[in-house]
Amino acid sequence: MGIKKVGVVGCGFMGSGITQVCAQSGYQVVVSEIDKALLNKGLASIDYYLTRGVEKGKISQQDTDSTLARIKGTTNTKDFSDCDLMIEAAIENMDLKKRIFAELDEICPKHAILATNSSCLSIIDMAMVTSRPDKVLGTHFLSPVPPSRLLEIVRTMATSDETLETVKKFGESLGKDIIVAKDTPGFIFNRLLIALQMTAVRMLEAGIASKEDIDKSMTLGLNHSIGPLALLDFNGIDVIYMVAQAMYDETKDPQYAPPSLMKKMVAAGWLGRKTGKGFYDYKGLE
Repeated sequence: MGIKKVGVVGCGFMGSGITQVCAQSGYQVVVSEIDKALLNKGLASIDYYLTRGVEKGKISQQDTDSTLARIKGTTNTKDFSDCDLMIEAAIENMDLKKRIFAELDEICPKHAILATNSSCLSIIDMAMVTSRPDKVLGTHFLSPVPPSRLLEIVRTMATSDETLETVKKFGESLGKDIIVAKDTPGFIFNRLLIALQMTAVRMLEAGIASKEDIDKSMTLGLNHSIGPLALLDFNGIDVIYMVAQAMYDETKDPQYAPPSLMKKMVAAGWLGRKTGKGFYDYKGLE
């Protein structure tokens, strides 16, 4: 099956990034949000990043205009009725994702593949609320989506070979390198990353080292582009707290249990870059 039209549920940071890379790669894209205000905010973000790309000489104005012309924003999920591939990019809440998948199953054509951008939740649980579990899998894009080279595809026990191969080709057409994971908590990427980040928080909490030195140990020692604590700030401490808690609830592995310090930071509203304060201070910074 060829993919020509892509639907994206959610136009937040991840959903807008997925929408952008799909449209830049030549696909017609329909992206939804729950209201006009959130939709307009997401579409404005796409326009902003494309405009910055033009200013930096990374993309032409003509390509930007063509990309934006391929994107349709909507608050009506019935606009997904002719999509070949759906990518759900809502928050990490299983009940919400199940409701979305059940609705998409009713709206989308029978040949359509339904995918989730979930970074840790059980995909087979989402698949089983549909009439097409063989056409359901995970497409875990990394943040930020446009520059990231990696796409983690997650196959459930019910995902067909045809579905997997179709989505692998789709991912490659976006310029992504593909890895394939089994449907287990955290898959490959977050199974490794969350353990590292929780360890870094515990080290800071115990006073073993400063936040700067913990981060430097990874940026200078392993040539990571960003340290684990700074990355927590970038992705949102509340978001990673939720992911880690979900992984711990599923595995009962203590390395994924969110440290007390993270819980207190979430309660205090110290969520990282988006609130101006996390492990580092960002007030006054763009």
